[in-house]
Amino acid sequence: MPDLGKYAAEVLGAYASTAILLAALVVLTWRRSARVRRALERAEARRDE
Repeated sequence: MPDLGKYAAEVLGAYASTAILLAALVVLTWRRSARVRRALERAEARRDE
């Protein structure tokens, strides 16, 4: 890891914040995808009846 000098805390905090936000976006996208997939399957099942 490179020497970040006196700004190490700020840089590492920014990295941590970015990682947390990216993880949250991935989880939210995955959950929404599953919800939309279930809704689509229900709609297709109604169409086939």
